Amino acid sequence: MLSTIYSAGINGVDGYIVTVECDVRDKLAAFDVVGLPDAAVKEAKERIHTAIDNSGINFPDAAIVINMAPADTKKSGTAFDLAMLVGILRSSGYINQSVPFDKKCFLGELSLSGNVRSVRGVLCMVLALKEKGIREIYVPAANAREASVVSDVEIYGVENVRQLLNHLNGKKPIEPIRFDPEMLKQTRNDVRLDFSDVKGQARAKRAMEIAAAGGHNLLLIGPPGTGKSMLAKRLPTILPDMSFDEAVEVTKVYSIAGMLPDGVSLITSRPIRSPHHTMSSAALAGGGMVPVPGEISLAHNGVLFLDELPEFTRSVTEVLRQPLEDGAITITRANGKIRFPSSFMLLCAMNPCKCGYRGHPTHQCTCKAEDVKRYLSRISGPLLDRIDIQVEMPSLTKTEISGMDTGERSEVIRERVNKAREFSAERFRDGCGVYSNAKMLPSQIRKYCVMEPDAEKLLSDAFERIGLSARGYDRILKVARTIADLDQSEKISALHMGEAIQLRTLDRNYM
Repeated sequence: MLSTIYSAGINGVDGYIVTVECDVRDKLAAFDVVGLPDAAVKEAKERIHTAIDNSGINFPDAAIVINMAPADTKKSGTAFDLAMLVGILRSSGYINQSVPFDKKCFLGELSLSGNVRSVRGVLCMVLALKEKGIREIYVPAANAREASVVSDVEIYGVENVRQLLNHLNGKKPIEPIRFDPEMLKQTRNDVRLDFSDVKGQARAKRAMEIAAAGGHNLLLIGPPGTGKSMLAKRLPTILPDMSFDEAVEVTKVYSIAGMLPDGVSLITSRPIRSPHHTMSSAALAGGGMVPVPGEISLAHNGVLFLDELPEFTRSVTEVLRQPLEDGAITITRANGKIRFPSSFMLLCAMNPCKCGYRGHPTHQCTCKAEDVKRYLSRISGPLLDRIDIQVEMPSLTKTEISGMDTGERSEVIRERVNKAREFSAERFRDGCGVYSNAKMLPSQIRKYCVMEPDAEKLLSDAFERIGLSARGYDRILKVARTIADLDQSEKISALHMGEAIQLRTLDRNYM
């Protein structure tokens, strides 16, 4: 007897529907799986056979052929186990034939005991199945909360084969899992970290507020002990709240990577990734035989922090150039191309020289001129040009260190950042797909970055004096637009433009 069951696969962060056709005939016992399966899918035969036996069900002594369509797409992973098992049981008469399966889908890996194990990328697959009209989806119990994020579908968490069989035959129904929208309001930021912990550095704090409000890339440069890493660790405490769509995008990436924390159905706080400078370009960009997201994709809708930027190899930092412009990275393999989202805010920190004390008021710099030049040349001009804000952090004085002034708390700064984002969101309600000023396209810059005459003249003078590139010109406009948003101003004034220019000149001073 022939049965048709639906399952799903993964391509990048996008799911696609897979039709599992199962034919069981009273012939010499055999078990074949066709449809371009990989090794993990082929091994499902042994898992299914043993899981059925250990669930107290007699495995059919028959010829079994399973075809996975589309047959020209390579199937990888273990998420098809449950659908193949259901196909065999239905074709063998263990499931009531009157039960309709045209709107059902099954995802999950089988253990030898008959339990259903969690799989990666469930959220991505459920979103794709919803688009195809599937409204009843069975997933491992460990993935049920994650899948419940998708609206207008019924999610059933399955623990074992016997439980699923009883449900499908109407003996003991499984209750569907419901999503709690209040989870979006929850955050997992470390409450022990606060901007008020950082003494002094008012200009750097202001720069980080602007960067957070507009999603701008930021470079902090200064000698050791000035608070660069300390500020970077506290950046998540002032980042704006994520929208539901942004939270879903982040959760999809972490689900694919197998990094979604236990018991978490939706990642509601912006991620911050801080890879070590010894990492490879593949670890940054993503890849592998079955490509998985790299650090830049894990930082999607969040922050990628590169401490000691010149210590990263040139091949690693050059990987950043295309994702910073496009907000995504395409990984090409012999079997095809996979695209991962990578719209992140780049935060970098570095010393002014190899020893770190160039220009320090009390410490003597031990670097030769050629050593300084060699150290700074590790950062390419094109990458530096893509960093919107560049801030010099001077050494703290004894008065600043010992003073009682703690500055503003993170929650106060975060409130201003959220208001600025809400102000800018009014401009982007035309469906342009932009969430922050840093991601504006040239046409949007011309439309939304309206300058007062004094501001326009100031930018023209700076273009000639500093020698800005066309990209640098646009990025100053974006930063100025964000500063105006913080002031709730529709037009960019000369004051806004002057501050934006001051936050762009560091690369000329050092490089």
